[in-house]
Amino acid sequence: MGGFMGHGWSRRAAGMMLGALMLLVLLLCLLPGGDRGAADAAPAARSFTGVASCAGSTCHGRMEGDGKVVRQDELMRWQEPSSPGGAHARAFAVLSGTRGRQIASTLGFGDPTAAPACLGCHSTPAAAKGARFLASDGVGCEACHGAAGGWIASHYAVGATHASNVAAGMMPLDRPQARAAVCLDCHFGSDRPGQFVDHRMMAAGHPRVSFELDLFSSMQAHHDEDADYVRRKGRTDSLKLWAVGQAMAVERALTLYASAKGSEGAFPEFYFFDCQSCHRRIYDQAERSKTWEANPGRPIPVGMPPFNDENMIMLSAAAKVIAPGAAGRFDADSKAFHAAIARDRGAAVAAAGKLAASAGALANGFAGARTSGDMAFAIVSEIAGGAISPRFTDYEGSVQAVMAIDTLLNSMVKSGRVTVGAAAGIRADVNRAYAAVKEPNSYQPAAFRSALGSAARSIGALR
Repeated sequence: MGGFMGHGWSRRAAGMMLGALMLLVLLLCLLPGGDRGAADAAPAARSFTGVASCAGSTCHGRMEGDGKVVRQDELMRWQEPSSPGGAHARAFAVLSGTRGRQIASTLGFGDPTAAPACLGCHSTPAAAKGARFLASDGVGCEACHGAAGGWIASHYAVGATHASNVAAGMMPLDRPQARAAVCLDCHFGSDRPGQFVDHRMMAAGHPRVSFELDLFSSMQAHHDEDADYVRRKGRTDSLKLWAVGQAMAVERALTLYASAKGSEGAFPEFYFFDCQSCHRRIYDQAERSKTWEANPGRPIPVGMPPFNDENMIMLSAAAKVIAPGAAGRFDADSKAFHAAIARDRGAAVAAAGKLAASAGALANGFAGARTSGDMAFAIVSEIAGGAISPRFTDYEGSVQAVMAIDTLLNSMVKSGRVTVGAAAGIRADVNRAYAAVKEPNSYQPAAFRSALGSAARSIGALR
């Protein structure tokens, strides 16, 4: 199944689940959302210089990763067509494929490679473009690292520091909240043009959007976390990255839902709701076929489309362990939000604002918290425990759960609480949980909960 570290094993498992990682090809992180670093810098500093500006053999364009400070083969890894790490580079090219052209034709977008609704996430949207900038480069270096006009000439200079680069406009991706804000712009959506996949796009053939910050970050890593990296930026805390990502995903979803994007005409924007809760087989026979399960986290009437709560479920589990003093408030606000949806849009918007604030407070708390391998064990136990497990009644929340136990197990290895060999020894249990969400049309809640519980027990036995 491949090595464990760096989510080598997760790549194959996630491929089973996400359809050869089309989500990573089609929906990849772009411009910053919340923590925008130097977003208010002078216009020249916000100029996008293009991928070619980073491609010199003395910079990031080598064929081998033998640089003294950074690998220097980052562009080759970014462009690697056979790996998830090359998905950003492929994002523009996929627009010209059969699926991309079909979606654009259905929606009346014309040429998808020139459609603003597509380019916001399939290329690097840039108002100020340097001479070497090409939209066809796809999601380029600056999409995540920030417009390089203010720092490209100085970031490699003798005496330059990460702090000075950030001050000049580089995105501080070592900060979990900053990274989450950048990635969520396309892995969930933003309020800027071309960065929101609505229900009409999905009806036309666009894949479902999915996001998990630590797992996806591992798939996209083009650097080595060696001693020099740790000295400059600190060691990555996978548990913290995962928890902050969950909190900010909830905050982003609710903030957008409360905005004008939350409705379209007389209808709610169905993008925010759980897909499989509606997209199920319809039966007309003498005896009814029950296709839904009661969900204790959603106090809504039977038959009402539920808000997609995949990140809310994970955030509840994380809060119970990392910030137990705030967990009760978050759970109460979450239930109140679901209940408000059953009343009217005004009540739902108000409740969404309150729940978004709770999630934002948890993101801040997680970012400043001291985490440990014991916490990762405890969160896995919570996810599969009696309070959380009954909430896995729908496909999307279950997908998020299995990605969570995978990334949390990885954090245990990185923190030294579990050996690589021991983790590899229970890989089959984790893969069974992935297999339970491989195909949304055949998803069975009870079977998934059983598989998840088995994987969680195997992880707990390593404690």
